[in-house]
Amino acid sequence: MDRRVHRSAQFQPNETPFRIWGGGLLGYGRPVKISVVIPTLDEAACIRGSLESAMLPGVEVVVVDGGSRDGSVLRAREAGVPVLEAERGRSPQLARGVEATEGDVLLLLHADTRLPPAWPQMVRGALAEPDVVGGAFRFAFDTRSWALGLLTWGARLRGRLLRLPYGDQALFVRRSVLEAMGGVPQVPILEDLDLVRQMKASGRIALLPASASTSARRYLDHGIFRTAFAHVLAALAWRFGVDRSRIAAWLRG
Repeated sequence: MDRRVHRSAQFQPNETPFRIWGGGLLGYGRPVKISVVIPTLDEAACIRGSLESAMLPGVEVVVVDGGSRDGSVLRAREAGVPVLEAERGRSPQLARGVEATEGDVLLLLHADTRLPPAWPQMVRGALAEPDVVGGAFRFAFDTRSWALGLLTWGARLRGRLLRLPYGDQALFVRRSVLEAMGGVPQVPILEDLDLVRQMKASGRIALLPASASTSARRYLDHGIFRTAFAHVLAALAWRFGVDRSRIAAWLRG
């Protein structure tokens, strides 16, 4: 049975076709189809902005909910976006969304992150380079302060030096590359780092100059530097192969 989500308003041929030849990776002789997958869990306060930024002509958008108890699902349905259900956890939710969509390119968007204007053209432009397998946008917060500005500077420096964007930078990847990698890594936490590492092994990652704007609420609620320090320790633990369940339990504890 075909489990894909179909939307009659999606994928209108209003983009200029171009071809991408990438050593057999992917060749498009038609407008490139982009699917946006948004995993949610109690994101009613932010999801509307995320959806508004993603819902542009020629783009398929699907929300995958992990058991929200607020108005996240209602807000997505009010916006006309299909809502799927999956086991709680970003990895299984993303995998469900990827399975249900049709795009040549997958963009994995956090429910508290807004994409910049004209982002589909930027993604298609990046993928016009044959060796580019995917990419991400610059990191930015939706709130300004000197402390948040310092974290933003650090995130952008990390991207330039290590080519290691995080999931809150709206990662995108060619479907053929993602499938060859075995899909979204199914781990309890930090699946975005696994995904980027595998993408880097498959080709070049494009870091786009426009910013995806992420809510700073978690940093403000739990302490800016305390939260940042916890994230740095988690990334170091990931780098040195600490069991992912232990990292997840520590962060959520």
